[in-house]
Amino acid sequence: MTEERVGKRKTQVSFTIRADKEPRHHSGVSSIKYDPTTDRVHSAGRDGVIRTWSVGKGQIRFIHAMEHHTDWVNDIILTSSGKNIMSGSNDCTVKLWNAQKGFCMSTLRTHKDYVRALAYSKEKEMVASAGFDRAIYLWDVNTLTALTATKNTVTTAALTGSKNSIYSLAMSPDGNTLVSGSTEKVLRVWDTRRYIKTMKLKGHSDNVKALILNWDGSQCLSGSSDGTIKLWALGQQQCIQTIRCHTQGVWALAAPESFQFVISGGKDCRLQFTDLRNNNCHSTLIAVESHPILSLCLSPDLTMIWVGTTDSTIRAWPLPQMHGEGYVSDEEYAGQPLMEIEGAPAIKQYSVMSDKRHILTKDTKGHVQLYDALMALKVEDLGPADFDEEVKKRSRSIYVPSWFSVGLHTAMVTIHLAQDENDCLGAWVSAKDVGLIPDDSDQDQKVNYGRLLLQALFEEWKRYSVTDQPPLDPPVNGFFSIAGHTPCVIGEQGGKTMYRFLVRDAGGEAERACLSEAIPQWVAEQIIDDGQPPKFIKILFFLTPHTMNGKSLKKERLFANDFISMRKVMEHVLEKMEEENPQSTTGSVSGAEVPAEERVRLYCLDTLLKPDMDLRTVRHMLWKGPGDLVITYSIIKPERLSL
Repeated sequence: MTEERVGKRKTQVSFTIRADKEPRHHSGVSSIKYDPTTDRVHSAGRDGVIRTWSVGKGQIRFIHAMEHHTDWVNDIILTSSGKNIMSGSNDCTVKLWNAQKGFCMSTLRTHKDYVRALAYSKEKEMVASAGFDRAIYLWDVNTLTALTATKNTVTTAALTGSKNSIYSLAMSPDGNTLVSGSTEKVLRVWDTRRYIKTMKLKGHSDNVKALILNWDGSQCLSGSSDGTIKLWALGQQQCIQTIRCHTQGVWALAAPESFQFVISGGKDCRLQFTDLRNNNCHSTLIAVESHPILSLCLSPDLTMIWVGTTDSTIRAWPLPQMHGEGYVSDEEYAGQPLMEIEGAPAIKQYSVMSDKRHILTKDTKGHVQLYDALMALKVEDLGPADFDEEVKKRSRSIYVPSWFSVGLHTAMVTIHLAQDENDCLGAWVSAKDVGLIPDDSDQDQKVNYGRLLLQALFEEWKRYSVTDQPPLDPPVNGFFSIAGHTPCVIGEQGGKTMYRFLVRDAGGEAERACLSEAIPQWVAEQIIDDGQPPKFIKILFFLTPHTMNGKSLKKERLFANDFISMRKVMEHVLEKMEEENPQSTTGSVSGAEVPAEERVRLYCLDTLLKPDMDLRTVRHMLWKGPGDLVITYSIIKPERLSL
């Protein structure tokens, strides 16, 4: 088991509520690559997933999703003639994938921060990776594909000297020249054989977001957040052309190796075609996307361009073709995409309900959904409802401590469990009140939301962790299980991922071994049988009779669990009065037992308290202010009851 802290960061457990199959992107598409040997498009998304599509003969068919990253996938490249994919992510890793079968072959954890860009040399089968840690690493693809469980050590060469975060890379086909772009506003050119910087090219006035090298590495195209595209002659170490066809930042470029033309896109949503064959550099508007453009990919025959934006839909647009002396657009397809891979809406807004279990969300299409954080599932799709009205409709006058936090970073609902200001072990509730026990049951028990959920997430691990006994029968927590396809992540709060797994896989031999090392101690204590259950949260309050004629009466100081009901306090008042006056008839009328709520009234700041209201609700929703909670009571006289 790991310690509660990794370095100075605390550990947390996170999971994403999602469907078993997710064939569509939920957020922006950061990178697109086309494999001409299989007519497949590979796309990487900000939802953390790489997806593969067959697009042959104009027919789009989803093939598979590659899931192992835990944050945005920023860039992908095809290697080994399309057999493998390498990816870079905000989870600080570079991963190697089997492109045909869709599984992760290895994970490289050399980077210390977000990995933003990759570059590839086909002749050398070499990949470069770079990001916010300012370092560039070189990887031999043949070495990576030969890694096994026993032979899993890989070495890398590093290019150091960048002063700012790196956003873009380009490598010549022979692998000898590498260019990097960064927030330093310059292009740095590197010799990968000697691992040195050979030149620094100045000219841009903002971040360099996109780079391309031509077939022999003699020329470079750069796109910048300053809104310009520049063509550089590396031998002369100077800019030979500046193209101004965008009104805002240029974030993506695509061009054939011959540099006959360049396709560009960016923040202004405009897809531009620029002829580079002469000094005029005439630009033609191909299309206007509805969202800023993040990625571009040319078809091998140069007839269309695949476009990814901050939205989740991918479109293929027709390109102008050579007719006579110039490029001419086909008017038949003007303004219309040739193909479209539809994405799913992204969740952009949420509200945690007062029961601290259900979550209302609203997506980019205006649809409202209801989620259950405890069961890790979507309860209901409410369609295009009024979000604020739905929140108001489900609001209740109860207080339950916040025990989880919600993240929408990947455009889906992610639940984070930790021991921070939202202590995941801080919410005790009645099993009957929250529907875990039938209403007509004679028994009830207090359950801890966080403990139940952790036991469900690690159910398979616990079932098979006792090797000398048969596997435990689910549900291990005694109430419910979590869908097996739910992805879970153990990691640092706001930091690196330590381990990712699916709920159903946690009982596998390899997974059990990894989890035994990765599970935080505070989590393990809630999973194992002899672990200490979470402590009840106590609230100090004073109980006193209503003042009479302004006279201050003696207060009784009490210390009770935060979930006790006001009915229990009423019963305490009656018991106390019987102790002080055994002859009293406060508990009965004409010899018949009378419920405490019919004999005692409780008030907080002159508000009558309902018998089912719990102590923490009174403290947080009525008292609210500083100082110790005061509850007053009055006794209803038997004569009044008998009337």
